[in-house]
Amino acid sequence: MRAVFFLVGLVFACNGISGLLLSGLRYASRDAAPLSWFSRVRRMPVLTHRVIDPNEDCFMVTSEEGELFFKSPSDEPVVCGIYMIAEPDKRIQVTFNYLDVPCDNGGLVAWIDGWELNGQVWPADAWDDDRVVESCDRRPLRKLISRQNAALIQYRVPARGKGFAVTIRHIKNARPCNLMLFGSEGVYTLRNHGETGNCSLIAISPSTVHVLDLNVGQTVKRGTLLNMETGTLHRCTKRGLHDFVDIGGASGLDHTNMEIFDSVCGLDSNEARRPISIACEDTVVRLASSGRFQNSVTLAFSPLPMEHIEHADLICGLNDV
Repeated sequence: MRAVFFLVGLVFACNGISGLLLSGLRYASRDAAPLSWFSRVRRMPVLTHRVIDPNEDCFMVTSEEGELFFKSPSDEPVVCGIYMIAEPDKRIQVTFNYLDVPCDNGGLVAWIDGWELNGQVWPADAWDDDRVVESCDRRPLRKLISRQNAALIQYRVPARGKGFAVTIRHIKNARPCNLMLFGSEGVYTLRNHGETGNCSLIAISPSTVHVLDLNVGQTVKRGTLLNMETGTLHRCTKRGLHDFVDIGGASGLDHTNMEIFDSVCGLDSNEARRPISIACEDTVVRLASSGRFQNSVTLAFSPLPMEHIEHADLICGLNDV
């Protein structure tokens, strides 16, 4: 589980959550002494029955299942978050066992289907209001299930002794589309399952990306066969093609604003001659599909060594200098 350290170090080294989805949320008063990010965030152990200590776990990342309890130690309107992540082929299910958070003093707990940080959300392509469930006074009665392997609980409980308890479970995802990686190592396949829309894979770290197998914009969804390989076609968006794979990076979770090194398509069962090195806060692969084809791309991810960053194929932010 060492990969969780990538998330903790890179996600929370940012300036914090500046664009919280909960309306009206704010941090504790400016007079309060600021706490170090790393004093408030730590890797979680196996979750069985755990009480959240807001001084240590106000913002935490957990990849474990189990039950979490929170009881507010004060009346301060402090905003905290539980960032949950599972294996790429899993979804996250959260059940609120109880919720005692008064609405009348500004208390609020929100389930977010995905992640939010610094005003950016992931996955951004498929964002809608149904992905946020806000609660106070009454707990959500239904089980809340994410569409992908990452979800978030944001909460503000400005009432001493009040709080909530949740049970986290990881359940199978038969048709994963958006994947968030624990670290940046492994082999993964993105598929559109014959549907229209965008799927994405995001690694929260600089990485190298090696295309191992490509079948995008070639196999007809219903019927006729196209078995002759075209090889890998490059700059597919400039060719006016509607099905393609963007490879690049982003400075934040919103991959719709990613910087693109190349867009590829075609039918190629041979791995690419060399990997692409991406020196960005987040490494992103985005599969765009018209719905006419059964698209898939298989990729190998590995960490980009620090000594190779200055020679990377793509370094994010250079165009802003």
